[in-house]
Amino acid sequence: MNFRNISSWCIQNPVGPIVLFVGLMLAGLISFARMQVNNAPDIDFPAAIVSVSQPGAAPGEMETQVTQRVESAVRGITGVEEISSTIREGNSTTFVQFELGTPTDRAVNDVRNVVAQIRSNLPDGILEPQVQRVDAEDEPFSYVGAQTTDMTLEQLSWYIDNTIAKRLLGLPGVAAVSRVGGVDRNVRVILDPAALQAQGITAAQVNQQLRQSNMNGAGGRAELAGSEQSVRVLGNAPDAYQLSQTQISLPGGRFVKLADLGEVKDSNSEQRSIAKMNGRQVVTFMVQRAKGSSEVTAYDAAWTELKKLEKENPKVQFSEVFNTVDYTKAQYHSAMEGLVEGAVLAVLVVLIFLRDIRATAISAISIPLSAIPAFWFMSMMGITMNFMSTMALGLVAGVLVDDAIVEIENIVRHMRMGKSAYQASLDAADEIGLAVLATTMAIVAVFFPVALMPGIAGQYFKAFGFTVVLSVMMSLFVARMITPLIAAYFLRSHGVQPHANWKWMDLYLKVLNWSLDTTKAHALLARLPKPARRYGYYAIGALLVLLIVGVFFAGTGAMMMLLGKVPWNGAIKFVLALFVGGVIAYGFAKLVGLLVRIFGSAGFAEWQSAAAARWNARMQDHRLVMVGAGVVILLLSVILFGTLSMSFFPPQNSDYSRVNITLPPGSTLKQTEAATDCVAAIVSK
Repeated sequence: MNFRNISSWCIQNPVGPIVLFVGLMLAGLISFARMQVNNAPDIDFPAAIVSVSQPGAAPGEMETQVTQRVESAVRGITGVEEISSTIREGNSTTFVQFELGTPTDRAVNDVRNVVAQIRSNLPDGILEPQVQRVDAEDEPFSYVGAQTTDMTLEQLSWYIDNTIAKRLLGLPGVAAVSRVGGVDRNVRVILDPAALQAQGITAAQVNQQLRQSNMNGAGGRAELAGSEQSVRVLGNAPDAYQLSQTQISLPGGRFVKLADLGEVKDSNSEQRSIAKMNGRQVVTFMVQRAKGSSEVTAYDAAWTELKKLEKENPKVQFSEVFNTVDYTKAQYHSAMEGLVEGAVLAVLVVLIFLRDIRATAISAISIPLSAIPAFWFMSMMGITMNFMSTMALGLVAGVLVDDAIVEIENIVRHMRMGKSAYQASLDAADEIGLAVLATTMAIVAVFFPVALMPGIAGQYFKAFGFTVVLSVMMSLFVARMITPLIAAYFLRSHGVQPHANWKWMDLYLKVLNWSLDTTKAHALLARLPKPARRYGYYAIGALLVLLIVGVFFAGTGAMMMLLGKVPWNGAIKFVLALFVGGVIAYGFAKLVGLLVRIFGSAGFAEWQSAAAARWNARMQDHRLVMVGAGVVILLLSVILFGTLSMSFFPPQNSDYSRVNITLPPGSTLKQTEAATDCVAAIVSK
């Protein structure tokens, strides 16, 4: 058995193919139910971000003491393509982009290692440098506002950080919960300068002692009751009062309580950001999904948990500010509806042309038999249901039925020759097998390289290319194994009948016969004498043809130079230059013919006239007319392609707008709030 007669084997042994495709259908259905739904595929972008903070440092100090040293260190890493830094008061952020193809994990580790090596060269007052990898899809999928009438701002902020964040982070698919607005809880130590001076100690010394004493540490191991236990030294104060009772060492061996040097109180940090909804101050938080998870599943689980929190604590109400999941859901449902609509229309077309309910039903079965098992292979390859894979499924909705149509049409043709359905399936399937294989392999040859495209674009098109390839390969196996099998046992033969005997088919055949008609050209060639077989004349003629071709290219190039400064689309200028070059070459050819007749020898002039006449006769061949029509359509396609705008992503029709406001440096939070309220009032109108 080989692939050419696999259809015959399946017809004679139907149990094996049926069991195989039943298993594939079950695997595909289970995989489809479990597949993740995201807006875009996960992209591995080779880049890292180095963030260094030093509270209170001026931007100039951050540049010279931090940013320049970090950039110098990471510049020596292999594969670094671009380095850019952003400096603000108290913060320096350096973005390191690597060459495409660089393993992201290795790149981030290299950056982390070089930053650790220069840590001793950075100022002592900085916080620990943070090195993070860049995820293209780490944008929050939901912004939620929390508001209450029975809590202070500090209590609400703490409730979000301590309760809501912990509950949401325990859900599968949730990677981070970030609060926007509100305040942070902290313990403030307000030292009294007079008390410090009286005791002979500085604020820096007090700070150093608190850092050394107010911490927990390991204390080794000890044997207790016959077993070994870990020992820890607990020095961290549980509350503000206990911290105020900390003993501070003074010069001369004396000690004093921290409360005697100043005030210690449980307070909150200074508010540096404000979130408002409908004019009221709220505390918002953003929810991000984990890489490799479904944002739709994470979104639904997050809101289910938030509803539970509302029931547990009715004082806090949650309202959604914005989410990206609604767009993802709408896109997914639209793609699935388009897939179903395309499949239905393809089946209707088959019914119109075959006019056989049974044959149409067999062709229609091939669509789910091809698409559903493809989900299993997509799941094994890690492909999710995103805008690229759903677009691929919509594209191949009609292609999936092509192979089955070819098979079933050939089987119906054999049946209308008087054969039984069983015999027609055997003969027709083996007869058309190589043609079906060639058709499918042509599609695979186009889209398989797309799936292997390198770079960032390749990571997007991987899902697209492999989805098309897997679907059409499944359609090939369905057409070669299942379609002939079902046709052999399901179709009914009605004896000898005319095949494709319709009025529109007659019209199509007339157009086809006209496009292939060579009668007029052959009649003209039969009446014309053949040019003499003089190789010297052929050589001279070839040189003249090359000269005409050169004039064509020269005219095209000159026209392109003339149109260079014209503000037209490049494709339009190119096609216009080709047309002008063709006109110039045609006129030059006429001039060459005239010069040959005037100045050339009688023998060569006669040979040239005979060759030109036979060329004109060949131009009466309708096949050349169709080729010319194809060239014109190609040129028009080039023009239309040149008029298309280009962008990495198509424009999206989102249901929200974002307004960014930039105030002068030094603006206070109240000034920013006032300006934002004015803008919100304008937008709300």
